[in-house]
Amino acid sequence: MTQAIDATTHHHTHATFDKLKCKECGTEYELQAKHVCEMCFGPVEVTYDYDALRQRVSRETIEAGPNSIWRYRPFLPVQTDNPIDVGTGMTPLVNARRLARQLGLKKLYIKNDAVNMPTLSFKDRVVSVALTRARELGFSTVSCASTGNLANSTAAIAAHAGLDCCVFIPADLEAGKVLGTLIYNPTVMAVKGNYDQVNRLCSEVANTHGWGFVNINLRPYYSEGSKTLGFEVAEQLGWQLPDHIVAPLASGSLFTKIHKGFQEFIKVGLVDDKSVRFSGAQAEGCSPIASAFREGRDFITPVKPNTIAKSIAIGNPADGVYALDVARKTNGNIESVNDAEIIDGIKLLAETEGIFTETAGGTTIAVLKKLVEAGKIDPDETTVAYITGNGLKTQEAVQGYIGEPLTIEPKLDAFERALERSHTLGRLEWQQVLV
Repeated sequence: MTQAIDATTHHHTHATFDKLKCKECGTEYELQAKHVCEMCFGPVEVTYDYDALRQRVSRETIEAGPNSIWRYRPFLPVQTDNPIDVGTGMTPLVNARRLARQLGLKKLYIKNDAVNMPTLSFKDRVVSVALTRARELGFSTVSCASTGNLANSTAAIAAHAGLDCCVFIPADLEAGKVLGTLIYNPTVMAVKGNYDQVNRLCSEVANTHGWGFVNINLRPYYSEGSKTLGFEVAEQLGWQLPDHIVAPLASGSLFTKIHKGFQEFIKVGLVDDKSVRFSGAQAEGCSPIASAFREGRDFITPVKPNTIAKSIAIGNPADGVYALDVARKTNGNIESVNDAEIIDGIKLLAETEGIFTETAGGTTIAVLKKLVEAGKIDPDETTVAYITGNGLKTQEAVQGYIGEPLTIEPKLDAFERALERSHTLGRLEWQQVLV
């Protein structure tokens, strides 16, 4: 399953991405499979020719594009006219009126990637871009280090694209995430260790086997897929930027890329310039970025994860310092919540808006609530909360915290008795809440 990597970059006349550039020292590289700068070991990022983009892209050209992330193809680091398109993206932006009323906000939207295609999380975006690019660079085997959702996406989209796939996960993952990867028949390595240990092992494998690891050697391309969460929100708000966004923080990449997406739309004139506040959400059991924010530090101290929010439990976040920078310079916040609050967040979103999210989404909603209560979100702001994954994947998290069915005989009087009992129980619960 090894292969030579074709690092030649044949530019099509229409490719608008032009090089890789180190975010720290500015050293430039060819568009190959590389994620670390040889000079300073900083992360490298894809750069674009924004003048060319301004000439080529308009609201009309985007609206005429496919109903997927690929309507934004000129802003994504691929050359082909036939990207891997499994219908990823263009997920609903839900006007969350009932949740807004409950929290005391006027304009709240939920960007609902719990229904993203094909595997019900935002990771389908980054993987579609990464595997399209992997194919262009000549990889035939793709891989990833994952806390679950990324493994689901990589396995599913690799199956669709006919690529060999081997994924690495911590051995203690939620059953739904393991099953949701195995069904696509990749090779699955369950590693006895946490995500950061899995990631270290994968870096060694990437070096020895010449595979395309979406979140290691392909990371500069992969991470650009998250910008589409910024692009779609701007388009869905009628080509306007929101005032405030709240998003989960794991590696910090999603957060920084939504910011990059908004900036790119401003740069090429698709939306008016506007300052958007960026607030991030972490679980207390794994909150290295929130701790640094709270303590006014500009460095991240790694932690050992211990939380039900496994999908965002990254103890040593690769883009943590950049996420800190975005939150600070946009006048946002980074806050953490405990596991009980996360479960309440999952339930609150489900009961008010009919959206069942996983633990990462519960974290985001709980932090949204915490920020509102602390007066850190203006009720008049247009706020967008990003829900990144589906609750069916982490059912264990809410087991025992939700109601039970009322089991009855198939008779009317049995139904009437049960109904009366449920009303009484409901009233008792409300009385307890009011006390």
